[in-house]
Amino acid sequence: MESFITLCKENIAKEHICCAFSDKKCAESYELKKEWLKKEFANGYVFRRLDERAKVFMEYGPAEKGWAPIDAPNYLLINCFWVSGQYKGKGYAKTLLQSAIDDAKAQGKDGLTTIVGTTKFHFMSDTKWFLRQGFETCETLPYGFSLLVKKINAQAGNPKFKETVKSGECEYTKGVAVYYSNRCPFTEYHINNSLPETVRKRNLPLHIVKLATMEQAQSSPTPATIFSLFYAGKFVTTDLSACMDSRFDKVVKI
Repeated sequence: MESFITLCKENIAKEHICCAFSDKKCAESYELKKEWLKKEFANGYVFRRLDERAKVFMEYGPAEKGWAPIDAPNYLLINCFWVSGQYKGKGYAKTLLQSAIDDAKAQGKDGLTTIVGTTKFHFMSDTKWFLRQGFETCETLPYGFSLLVKKINAQAGNPKFKETVKSGECEYTKGVAVYYSNRCPFTEYHINNSLPETVRKRNLPLHIVKLATMEQAQSSPTPATIFSLFYAGKFVTTDLSACMDSRFDKVVKI
């Protein structure tokens, strides 16, 4: 089996980050994700990937420093986690997960937690796969998100969503609102280039909220801080392709 590498401030300049490394239009977004990672490494963040030109990787870090509106003291929060294409079914996902479990044990953590779609959501990990690996659902939101946990310390309390995400609503009640961060190398381009033209064609108001700090992400109205689109104040999707004119009407039902 191929080897895995862990990115750090010393090697990230020369190493790829799995997503968008061949997408020229997202070159700026790609570098912004790298800059985001550099800052988060100081908070104990981990980006581990297969040592190949492939999308096989996992990101995680201390939940207290996570860019997500949850309360999960002494847990590790798993963020992006992908194994794609020809690399599926070869045990890479289990190897990556086990490395995170080993890190959690070494750090004396109570367990691991992750945010998923109650059913499959775009840009979010496979819920059913996590459940097969021994994760359990500890909270579910009515508009489609679940919080999963895998405990190391069986006596530890469960992670919880913060109150800011309970309603599935945001403060902008007219038109389209999006919340995003540089946690993904695709967001910056599509939100600032594709989306404005898409909503202009439909004569809709647009509110773009960039979550530029951990504190802003932790108080977000959505658990999906990579990208979330709201319409008329209500959560609609995590699907970034909704920014594109050809996809918007299929995703956002006006």
